[in-house]
Amino acid sequence: MSDRAVAPIVAVVCLVGVVVALAAAVGGAVPTDVAAPPPSATIDASAGADGELRLTHRGGEPLTPETLRLRVSVDGERLDKQPPVPFFSAHGFESGPDGPFNSAWNGDWRAGETATVTVAETNAPSVTVGSTVEIRLYAGDHRLARLETTASTV
Repeated sequence: MSDRAVAPIVAVVCLVGVVVALAAAVGGAVPTDVAAPPPSATIDASAGADGELRLTHRGGEPLTPETLRLRVSVDGERLDKQPPVPFFSAHGFESGPDGPFNSAWNGDWRAGETATVTVAETNAPSVTVGSTVEIRLYAGDHRLARLETTASTV
């Protein structure tokens, strides 16, 4: 048997091996776990002069309370103590928030449901009639909503 007939076969086998190795390297470098997009929901907010903040889920995807964060500002100044969500008793807030912000809530926050927290008098700045209250709602690191409302009488 001639050595000349073996050379093209060896070359083809080597070329196929190089292509397979490159494909494996590229395939290993491509991420396979694509992060899920943040949920989308429409939220309305209102604030009372007594410090009660009401957020109503108006539509869109259900939200998981354990993944939510609130950041509240009054007249452009952040509250000294921000509300942990969900909670029952927290510094700077009245005990027992209603709805999905209460740690006893079971399940997701769905359209038509309202969640409330009440800023305690010991938290600063105070919510008074006419105060501009800004509420930023986050799911994980994604901002879901930036809500602004004016505090009114109860």
